Amino acid sequence: MSFEMINSILNINLDNVGTLTVAALLFLLGYFLRKRINFLEKFCIPAPVIGGLIFALMNFVFWQTNIIHINFDVTFQDPMMIAFFTTVGIGASFALLKKGGKLLIVYWLLCGALGILQNSIGVVLAKLTGIAPMFGLMAGAISLEGGHGGAASFGQTAEIMGYEGAVVVGMAAATFGLVAGGLLGGPVTKRLIDKYNLKPDEVEEACSQEIESEKKFDVDYLTIIKHITLITLCMTIGSLVGKKVSGLLDIILPSYVSAMFVAVIARNVNNKFKFMNIDMKVIEKIGDVCLGLFLSMALMSLKLWQLADLAGPMIIILTCQIVVIFLFVNFITFRLLGKTYDAAVMSAGMLGHGLGATPNAIANMGAVTEKYGYSRKAFLIVPVVGAFLVDLINIPAIVWFMNYFG
Repeated sequence: MSFEMINSILNINLDNVGTLTVAALLFLLGYFLRKRINFLEKFCIPAPVIGGLIFALMNFVFWQTNIIHINFDVTFQDPMMIAFFTTVGIGASFALLKKGGKLLIVYWLLCGALGILQNSIGVVLAKLTGIAPMFGLMAGAISLEGGHGGAASFGQTAEIMGYEGAVVVGMAAATFGLVAGGLLGGPVTKRLIDKYNLKPDEVEEACSQEIESEKKFDVDYLTIIKHITLITLCMTIGSLVGKKVSGLLDIILPSYVSAMFVAVIARNVNNKFKFMNIDMKVIEKIGDVCLGLFLSMALMSLKLWQLADLAGPMIIILTCQIVVIFLFVNFITFRLLGKTYDAAVMSAGMLGHGLGATPNAIANMGAVTEKYGYSRKAFLIVPVVGAFLVDLINIPAIVWFMNYFG
């Protein structure tokens, strides 16, 4: 870490440890503020997004006024991102597909179709508004179904491809979608339930009384190091596989994509041969930490001044995305899922993670079921699809869109 004056402007240069420290502090700041500001808690705004955006806005003021220029060393950012996507892959047990049955398959395919539709809308409207299609993609499934994690990850890849400001665009779209998804979920689902006079099954009501409370998270250091070893092993093999595939197919395959798919294979091979006992609570905790630090670093280093020229087209694209998902959920999702109470609650979930993130989906469904009654199928299917299954469709599709239009 160093300080120097250049053209009467104080330049603060953070090394990799300093950058990681600031990211961790912003992560904690986000949690602190979310617990005390009802709006942030209500719409499930991620803690690192809160802290990171506050810092990004402050940095924007510093830049515009030429008071301070802050430079970051984000050496740890990529490893954190790859580690998170690897934990997502490890969670992809094909055995879960059997529990959801036909309804899970239908919901999964609908989410995949929605992602492709969002990408297509982004590309078409980007061309019509005169901006690069890549920026339209950043306001598609990358940041809507993908959330802030997808926006930061694919945004970095887009910037490597030459589209400066892609991360900023993606983060702005993801934040917009997060709020919109939270606002739409409850009212839309209430309308469906009231219109069709839907009620939860008595069996579902009984099941809601039998849900186990989450067990206390308590593991030893050996268990943690075993799971870290599994994650880093998948990351290493994924990096080698990604480079090989990129060379053979002449496409850009981000390292986090190959790591995630290697992790999917590892998880399901382990399910069959039982090489180790994978504790998903440990995997999820490691993934949460990696995602939080990654997002904090990605957001705090945003160059918001790069967004000005794209503001108009982005508003048009995102407004259209909201209208489309509203129509998609009302006239396609709800009907194909059977026009039942479960279908209505799952529609609330799709509005949540279709525009924002899986926690948004859970919050939407929780608000609905608290008033009308529990839906066991919805709480099984939506988190499984939103957390990782949809990525099995979305990520290959996004990689194709980025390579074709980039």
